[in-house]
Amino acid sequence: MKSEWCSYRRVNLILGLFTFLVAAIVYGSTVEPTSSFWDCGEFILSAFKLQVGHPPGAPIFLMIGRIATLFAGGDVTKVAMMSNLLSAMCSALTIMFLFWSITHIVKKAFNDDGEDDMKHIFAIMGAGLLGAFTYTFSDTFWFSAVEGELYAMSSLFTAIVFWAILKWEEEADEPTAGRWIILVAFMMGLGLGIHRLNLLILPVMVFVFYFKKYEFSWKGFWKTSLMAIIILGSVVFVIIPGVPKVAGWFELLFVNGLGLPYNTGLIVFVVVTIAALVFAIRYTFNKKKIILNYIVTCLTVIMIGYSSYAMIVIRSSASPPMNQNDPSDIFSLAYYINMEQYGSAPKLYGQFYTAPRIGDKKVVAGYNKVNGKYEPYYRPEYDYSEQFQTIFPRMYSDSEGHPEAYEYWGQVTGRKYTVRSGSNESQTIVCPTFGENLRFFFRYQVGFMYLRYFMWNFAGRQNDIQGNGNNMYGNWISGINFLDNARLGDQESLPADLKNNPGNNRYFMIPLLLGLLGLIWQYKKDNNDFIVVLSFFIMTGLAIIVYLNQTPNQPRERDYAYVGSFYAFAIWIGLSLVP
Repeated sequence: MKSEWCSYRRVNLILGLFTFLVAAIVYGSTVEPTSSFWDCGEFILSAFKLQVGHPPGAPIFLMIGRIATLFAGGDVTKVAMMSNLLSAMCSALTIMFLFWSITHIVKKAFNDDGEDDMKHIFAIMGAGLLGAFTYTFSDTFWFSAVEGELYAMSSLFTAIVFWAILKWEEEADEPTAGRWIILVAFMMGLGLGIHRLNLLILPVMVFVFYFKKYEFSWKGFWKTSLMAIIILGSVVFVIIPGVPKVAGWFELLFVNGLGLPYNTGLIVFVVVTIAALVFAIRYTFNKKKIILNYIVTCLTVIMIGYSSYAMIVIRSSASPPMNQNDPSDIFSLAYYINMEQYGSAPKLYGQFYTAPRIGDKKVVAGYNKVNGKYEPYYRPEYDYSEQFQTIFPRMYSDSEGHPEAYEYWGQVTGRKYTVRSGSNESQTIVCPTFGENLRFFFRYQVGFMYLRYFMWNFAGRQNDIQGNGNNMYGNWISGINFLDNARLGDQESLPADLKNNPGNNRYFMIPLLLGLLGLIWQYKKDNNDFIVVLSFFIMTGLAIIVYLNQTPNQPRERDYAYVGSFYAFAIWIGLSLVP
């Protein structure tokens, strides 16, 4: 049995490395030779000279990218290529970890029946290869893999975190299994210095822990779901914005209150935080409070990863040529990290786009340095009439072009209200209904801004020209004529340049059907792991849609934001091979 186990491990290792090699060759041979459009040029430049790009910054990506640019050997014409190759290698590693994650899931499903690994090795490895190579050549992931953007590295961290969670599950009964939990926390902390997308794996980790340690019950399931939401919310809404906020209190106390130099309070905060974490780790270890020790240690390694933002403050203080928002002190850094310049979208309750403003108040937006002190500056915060507000607001922006788009996607007829303006003149305002609000959500935010991208990868793509809801540009197709023509009109009547567009891909829904077959197989074979992968799929797909609450008329396609969801579906595609 031992030799068979070693043999299985050897095959699994070799084939995992094989998927990396194939993906590296594919991405390396198709990598962009120079800078691509949108943010790539900014990221390449920022990495090359460690400059400060747009909020919320990506210090880990920039520091690793700086190392990559050194391989240009001083030839500045090769810097962009080296940055793009970094994305290619990160993407190839992502494929490798996807392979190992799939083989783990399939092996576990067979082992639950007490069967031998080697008996099913062809099915296990075949599933891993199918899922990994499907994702390798998927539209969205391949696109991100060959350009100097941060989403390739973000995908790698997501893949490592998911794989490490599964490794903990494999060794959960061993005394050293906790090291995997610490690794997950550390990778998530580092991931904060790349992109916050990998935080969405947190609920997946909670479910894996629950299924490993407890027998399933609906009561336990809902408690676990609530705990997953609380943990995710604590990181996103408490730790990330809370750490710079508390540091700001220290800074105000020591600078404005005690008259000490700028950044004194920040330094004191860092020292106090380190001392508190060290004390907490030692105390819980000496008192043998194992669970509490894990919690404190996880928080510590998250903070270590989060501390990468010190690079942003240091480089901003050096006044590099590109220094967006000048985050050289804790207040401007908090403004920068929290992306306050972009505004915020209401999540659970808020106004419709036609809501008249009935009042405003000034709130502190930040602090400026004035004569050795910090002076606050303010921004307005508006109040709206109650009858123009709703739960789950999806149509909220009155910016140019948005009202017309809301009315198109939501098919708004609305309710009419007569209100009085500030000059006491009456006017009639149309307020959308909640049903129209939901129609916009399902038609645009879910249908156009997620399902369309999902189908690009697993059904087919019409072309690579961005559309805004018309039948000619940027839609998904299948290659099955009667289905495509019924939705979009006769595809053979399109101009030749659209029919022959390089982005035209027709998969005849084969990957989609395989994924659905794998989903069904996992549901029947291993219901617990099905919930784990399903939570991965939802959290990195639809949950992002709900959280972002995107406005219409986006300046570019946003499919890169949902690659985690496509990653999860690739797992199901791999499982479709298993008998």
